[in-house]
Amino acid sequence: MIRKEIALYSLRNLWHRKARSFLTILSIFIGIATIFIFISFGLGLYAYVNSYTTGSSADKITVMPKGMSAPGMDETFKLTDKDISAIEKASGVHEATGMYARAAQIKQSSMIKYVFAAGYDPDKPLIMELGNMKVVEGRMLKAGDDGKVVLGYNYQIPNKIFEKTYDLNDEIEVQGKKLKIVGFMSEVGNPSDDSQIYLTNDYFPKIYASNVSYALAIARVDISNIKQVVQNVERELRKSRGLEEGKEDFYVQSFQEMLNTYMTALNIVVYFVVLIALISVVVSAVNTANTMVTSVLERIKEIGVIKSIGARNSEIFSLFLFESGFLGFIGGVFGVILGTIFSLIVKGVLISLGWSFLSPIFPWYLYLGCILFATVTGAMSGAYPAWQASKTHPVEALRYE
Repeated sequence: MIRKEIALYSLRNLWHRKARSFLTILSIFIGIATIFIFISFGLGLYAYVNSYTTGSSADKITVMPKGMSAPGMDETFKLTDKDISAIEKASGVHEATGMYARAAQIKQSSMIKYVFAAGYDPDKPLIMELGNMKVVEGRMLKAGDDGKVVLGYNYQIPNKIFEKTYDLNDEIEVQGKKLKIVGFMSEVGNPSDDSQIYLTNDYFPKIYASNVSYALAIARVDISNIKQVVQNVERELRKSRGLEEGKEDFYVQSFQEMLNTYMTALNIVVYFVVLIALISVVVSAVNTANTMVTSVLERIKEIGVIKSIGARNSEIFSLFLFESGFLGFIGGVFGVILGTIFSLIVKGVLISLGWSFLSPIFPWYLYLGCILFATVTGAMSGAYPAWQASKTHPVEALRYE
């Protein structure tokens, strides 16, 4: 335990060398602030992904084209009603539906914008269940809703898409046709999804001059043996499309596999940026060690005087260890304060740009962990100089020039 007298004596020494102490604290809190910022944003992304791991999503699989194109953008890949029927025939599949996806031109006065349009079957709203999507105003589409549309969240916010916002029962021009607005979706957190428009599968082809095909298929399946169900669907689709095994132009993926893929990529990114931040902390630790070594060399005679009046080696060790640990503690406290302020500023900017899903979160253990990490790092950096100080012979120390 650090005695009160040792703690007060250490604090006075740090205050007398306040310029050096400030520079040491500065190097520590920059490193801790960097770690805090990266982890808080990483935790926010993890929380966002985990919000989708619900029962309404876990029993879904998707069928999409192979390649890098977004759904609906690959004209070489076509899913038809015949393919949907083949998916439904697969053992373990309860129901399946196709979803249209195309770029759509929307117009307000003389201003034209391009967004994504999605067409789905209101009687099988699996795409809505997959994304935990809900209507916040108005209603969802119903079968037979020709000439009606549900809009994304951003259409209610001035200057997000158009200068003027839309209300329920207003009309919006899509692909040259006036469509009645019957609902608005909840906020997803990114500009693309929050500017999307939704139509019924029956009406979707009517607003395009060319033929359209399903961009992807979604199926509700037996979750108890989902890997086998995926294989069954692949087999039925190969038969329907006349493809040999290994030459599929599609891939079937469970929702959990999609999440695992995303989480793996997210882990790599978060670990990489935290590693970069740790390099900064290592530099801070070296700086702290250098400060303590210099402090020991400057105070050799002082150490000799303290020892000559009866101070034990353990007390000398505690004196210098407390100083380095205290520098780390202060650096950690200021680091999490700076990290919080910076993260909140960036959060406000991201929300204003429509990227709210990137918002950081600040759990109590992040604050505690960063402060403890800074304190322990500071103490460890000063451990060797403190040990050297404790082994100093009092007679030699008093003669030191």
